[in-house]
Amino acid sequence: MDSRGARREPTMRDVAALAKVSTKTVSRVINDLPGAGPEVVERVRAAARSLGYRPNLTASSLRRSDRRSATIGVLFEDLSNPFDAALLRAVEDRARQNGVLVLAGSSEDDPDLQRELLTSLATRRVDGMVVMAVGGHQDALQQERERGTPMVLVDRPPTFDGTDSVTTTNRDSSREAVVQLAALGHRRIAFLGDRQTLWTSRERYTGYLEGLAHTGLTLHHELVHTDLHGPDAAETATATLLDLDQPPTAMFTAQNLVTVGAMRALRDRGLHHRVALIGFDDFPLADMLEPGVTVLRQDVPALGRKAAELIFNRIGGDQSPPTHAVVPATLVQRGSGEIPPPVTDTGP
Repeated sequence: MDSRGARREPTMRDVAALAKVSTKTVSRVINDLPGAGPEVVERVRAAARSLGYRPNLTASSLRRSDRRSATIGVLFEDLSNPFDAALLRAVEDRARQNGVLVLAGSSEDDPDLQRELLTSLATRRVDGMVVMAVGGHQDALQQERERGTPMVLVDRPPTFDGTDSVTTTNRDSSREAVVQLAALGHRRIAFLGDRQTLWTSRERYTGYLEGLAHTGLTLHHELVHTDLHGPDAAETATATLLDLDQPPTAMFTAQNLVTVGAMRALRDRGLHHRVALIGFDDFPLADMLEPGVTVLRQDVPALGRKAAELIFNRIGGDQSPPTHAVVPATLVQRGSGEIPPPVTDTGP
C-alpha cells in the first residue's frame, strides 16, 4: 500500500526478485528481446502473472530500439455504421494476433475532426494508421504520411502518392446491378446515392450510368437523387420519386443507410413487392425482410484483413511500391432485386 492506502503497483524489480533474475533480464523478456533462455522466460512470465505486473508500454517503447508503441490508429467515418464496425473488427482481429492495440475514432466526414483525431493518434505515437478519408479532404493525411507514419487508406484511395489502399469493385458491381434490373425488363431505374464528395459515391454513380448505356436505357435526371446523408434523407427522396407521374419501377440504392431509408418508404406505401430494389452494401437483417433485400455485398472481413496486412507489412519495414488492392463485391439475390416491372411499363 502507498501513503494514500492504494495498492502499490508491482515493479520490474519485484518481478526480478520473485523470478531470481536481474531487472535487465526481466526487461528483455517483457520487451520480447533475445538473450534469455526458455526456462528463464517462463519463470519471468510466471512471476509477472503472479504479481499482476503490467509493463509501462509508453516507457517500454521509448527504450526499445525499434521505438514502436504496439498500437495502431484506425479512423473511419462512422463506427456506428455496420460497414465501418465490421471493418474495424476485422482489423482488430489481425492486430490482436500481432499483440497490437487498436485506437479507433469516427471522423463523421468532418475534415476538422479528421485532422484533430489524426493529431491525437500521432501524439500517442501509434505505429501506423488505417484511415477512411473524409470526402474531398486528404491534405492532413498527406501531411501525416510525409512525416513518415505508415498509412493504409481503406474504402477510398489516396489522392497523393506513396500510400497503400484497399477498395472494392464499386463501379463494376454497380453496373452489374443495373444490368440485372434491365434484364428483368425495367426501363425506369432510379439512382439514390450518398454525398458526391465521396469517391465511392462517384464511382457507383458512374457504374449506374455505364449500366444504363450498356443496356440502351435513357438517363432520366428526375430519377437521380444524390447527396443523401442517412436513411431519413433517402426516405424523403424515395417518396419524391414515387410521387412522379412516371415513377421508377426499380431502384439502385448506392449505400446501406440509403437502402434502409428507401425500403422504409416502399414498405410505408405497400410497394415493396412491386418496385424492385438492389442496394450497395449489406446491412443487419436485410435477409429477414419480406422480400429479402438484394445487395451488392462487400467482403468486409477481407477488406479489413487486407488493410491490416498492408499496414503491418509497412510497420515491419516493407519498402515495396504502393499497393492498391481490390476486393470484389458479390451480388446476393434475396428477392427485392428480382421483382419484374408491371406489364404496363413500356417506357423508353
